[in-house]
Amino acid sequence: MNKPPNRRRAPRGQEPDAPGVPARRAALKLLDAVLRRGLALEQALDSAAQGLPPKDRGLAHAIAAEALRRLPDLDALIDSATQRDLPDDAKARFALRIALVQALALGTPGHAAIATVLPLVDGGPRKLVHGVFGTLLRQGATLPEPPTLPDPVALRWHATWGDQMIEDAERAIAVPPPLDLTLRDLARAPDLAGRSLLPGHLRLDEKAAIPTLEGYAEGDWWVQDLAASLPARLIGKGTGTALDLCAAPGGKTLQLAAAGWQVTAVDVSESRLARLYENLERTALGAQVIAADLLQWQPAAPADAVLLDAPCSATGIFRRHPDVLHRVRPSLIAEMAELQARLLARAAAWVKPGGTLVFSTCSLEPQEGEAQLERFLTEQSGFAIDPIRADELPQGIVPQDDGTLRLLPGMLAEQGGLDGFFIARLRRVD
Repeated sequence: MNKPPNRRRAPRGQEPDAPGVPARRAALKLLDAVLRRGLALEQALDSAAQGLPPKDRGLAHAIAAEALRRLPDLDALIDSATQRDLPDDAKARFALRIALVQALALGTPGHAAIATVLPLVDGGPRKLVHGVFGTLLRQGATLPEPPTLPDPVALRWHATWGDQMIEDAERAIAVPPPLDLTLRDLARAPDLAGRSLLPGHLRLDEKAAIPTLEGYAEGDWWVQDLAASLPARLIGKGTGTALDLCAAPGGKTLQLAAAGWQVTAVDVSESRLARLYENLERTALGAQVIAADLLQWQPAAPADAVLLDAPCSATGIFRRHPDVLHRVRPSLIAEMAELQARLLARAAAWVKPGGTLVFSTCSLEPQEGEAQLERFLTEQSGFAIDPIRADELPQGIVPQDDGTLRLLPGMLAEQGGLDGFFIARLRRVD
């Protein structure tokens, strides 16, 4: 006889989880991993959702991600209904976050939201969770639109970018980001509903299961945010040698190979390179792939083009990964900036005279962008900025006065927006 679906085998003396509870238990573990242990949401998913079927795994991820998008507002509601603020790490607070975000943002009926969360809380806190949840729903509680950024993030970004950026960022996080495709060949564009913001790009009107879309099996395209596609685009077409450093998951490698370059793709993570191998096979594009630490590895000879999409805090992809709003601290930003400086110095030595070096980060922190470039140019007299032109970019996006590119929330908002990035194109002139 088959066991009931979605039930964990319980220790003797305990009842097994009711349907729906395992997904909420996994969501609580995900929130704990991000907020208390500082792990990335995707990094924690396998452990938190271990043994769950794909549907429950997806639900746990959706609940945790939406809670992270709206955490300051959820906590403000919770605090408004308790006599004393609950500790940030109290299980009752975590449980209330999960129940409230389901009922107020994800459309889960209130009775189902609380019934599937109460089993996660033992003893006296269970009564507290039930009482606070019931009080808030009876009061007609709602979550503000757009969501509120966490105070440390808002203060940090406001100091650099001002009021409008904060408003734009809050609007951006409220809307699910679109699905962008990079086309292998303009002559083989798939018959999919969407809009093109640049040649070789398609932004889909509706999301769908990626492997089911036309052209996927044939390798006609790959998924890649429009902002993430710009660094390789700015290298352009060529037949010489190109290094894609920190290459995983591989979209830039595919772009360079499709543009005619002889590509060597290097990344320290063998597991993240697995997707690149899969996409190279699916698209029938060629590249040499190397798993190595760039602080130890070096090429046999300099290259005509070098692309360093450097490790960073990744705060620019907060729309897709809201965990960065809560786990990235100034200490991590400083640590990443130092690593970038070391990698840039090594990458510079691998560029042929007259060759191109593109440096990019998916960060909204100037330490990982403008300040990093200023430091590099001070230390590397043999390089000069090769100004990015407006005609190389989507309509409505313009380079900065110095010829670099800073992408901020709010840009292309009417077309669905794009991730935050800093990009500089340099030419070796010595």
